[in-house]
Amino acid sequence: MQLPRASVLLLAAAACADAVRTMIPKTSFNSQSDFDTDWNYNYPWGTDHNGGARMDKNQVKFSDGMLTLTAKKVTGQKDATHGGQTIKINYLSGAINAKEHFNVSRGGGYDFSGEFKATTTKGTWPAFWLTAVDGWPPEIDMAEWKGSGKISFNTFNTSSVLSWKDVTYSNPDQFHSIKCEIRDINQRDVSVKFYMDGSLVTTQVGGNFFGKPMYLIINLQMEGSSGSPGPSSDTLYQVRNLEVLSYNP
Repeated sequence: MQLPRASVLLLAAAACADAVRTMIPKTSFNSQSDFDTDWNYNYPWGTDHNGGARMDKNQVKFSDGMLTLTAKKVTGQKDATHGGQTIKINYLSGAINAKEHFNVSRGGGYDFSGEFKATTTKGTWPAFWLTAVDGWPPEIDMAEWKGSGKISFNTFNTSSVLSWKDVTYSNPDQFHSIKCEIRDINQRDVSVKFYMDGSLVTTQVGGNFFGKPMYLIINLQMEGSSGSPGPSSDTLYQVRNLEVLSYNP
């Protein structure tokens, strides 16, 4: 039996719709219950990482679809350690990580997107990134601002084998749309396309990223690779319309 053309088109559209699954909806920052469905506070491993800010859930606020992370200057905090180095903690700030892990399946991938208002002031280090659940790498910095007036898009295959693209980040006091498309290439490597304000900025390749689970992290780190001293006044990092779509079969 031959189906009418209209029926064929409807079935094809339904198949495409079934192939796309919303992992994190744009409503995840609407309320505490929405947040708790999709997110945890801090980094997956705790409160400290590689900069001068310690994460604290009190520095994380959300309402009406907007996430706000605030870094404030503090004194009297215990030093952090990272990579065998002691790091002085000069700020309390905010980080969140997704409850879901993300690993590219055969013929599949993900879209990560949102609108971001991020500072480029010296000593501030906002980021939107993926990193390995088991060991390291992989790491994909879908957007990273390191106090230089630029935004960075990076893919780490190893600590010495990486791709990066730095571009001028105009009007940091305004929201800019960021999108990262990650797709399976050959059941070993993945393609990573970075977009800003609707335009493709660069395409990179994650070698041997296929099938490896990754954490999704949004955080406002301070000092470290973004320089020091950081600002004495509060620093804000805001995100809205954050969405993650899965194309994994």
